[in-house]
Amino acid sequence: MKFKIRTAKQEDCKEISRMIMDLAVYEKMPEQVKISHRELERDGFCHNPFFECLVAEVPEEHKSSQGHTTVGYALYFYTYSTWKGPSVFIEDLYVMPEYRGKGIGSGLMAKVAQVGKEKKCVRLQLSVLDWNTPSLDFYVRKGAQDLTASEGWHALRFDGEALDKLAAEAPKD
Repeated sequence: MKFKIRTAKQEDCKEISRMIMDLAVYEKMPEQVKISHRELERDGFCHNPFFECLVAEVPEEHKSSQGHTTVGYALYFYTYSTWKGPSVFIEDLYVMPEYRGKGIGSGLMAKVAQVGKEKKCVRLQLSVLDWNTPSLDFYVRKGAQDLTASEGWHALRFDGEALDKLAAEAPKD
């Protein structure tokens, strides 16, 4: 199947928002999505964007059963490793179910890797839920290392009240 991967534009945010919710439903956490297309527009298309995004499109004749031609996305941002240097982190890689197995996910991931290499990134990182074996197997087939298994790293997060409490502990100026 023919498809095109391109850099997302501000006007793509409604479609990206739709797919973010589709991914959250798949990951059994739709109630955790608190942003809309407006926050995506604000945070991704400002002077210093918090993220970059690619979208995958199919021609009109291959549009989805719901009428969509934007069928996948990869949302990513840059981090820095004090051991290795610049890195790129894929927050989301999503392809609508009816388009999986057609090379779109591989194409999105390869394009993020290419963009990262152009920016001198030395590694690409991402997270996957432990029960999501189709995705984990896909990433491992592509050459990803499972750092939880090989090095024992755990992903940790502060949010909500825990983040507020931690921020309140900051030394005063």
